[in-house]
Amino acid sequence: MDWRADGLVRCWERCSLGRVGKLETFRIKAAGAVFACLSVATLGRAQTVNIVGLGAVTCEQFNSEVRQNFNIQRDYFAWAQGFMSGLLMRASSETERNIDLNPTAFPLLKQVEFLREFCEQNSQKDYSDGVADLYRALRESKK
Repeated sequence: MDWRADGLVRCWERCSLGRVGKLETFRIKAAGAVFACLSVATLGRAQTVNIVGLGAVTCEQFNSEVRQNFNIQRDYFAWAQGFMSGLLMRASSETERNIDLNPTAFPLLKQVEFLREFCEQNSQKDYSDGVADLYRALRESKK
């Protein structure tokens, strides 16, 4: 047992025996407050994942490659479709699973334009951030 846990156990033993001083009471309350704050902070934190593949690049790199070879967007978009299909497969609700990735109101060429414009306007972000925004737009168009 490390010194912090040992100290808490001894403090708890004193508490249970009714010999708690003001300092021990303060320590217990402080430890509880710190634990509560850390728990809440952890719940609010977004999970990060390691994304791989062609689309796991910055928008700046995407923009550079598109300037060199405009047709490379097709390859990037194929990655984006696979990424969004994976999101659909992991979706927890029926509503999420029924999102149309190729709706007539938002055809594939418009989606490619969406991603290109996203990266042109957000060169500091990742291409996958644009794909996540596209996925949200497709989800919203379903409603």
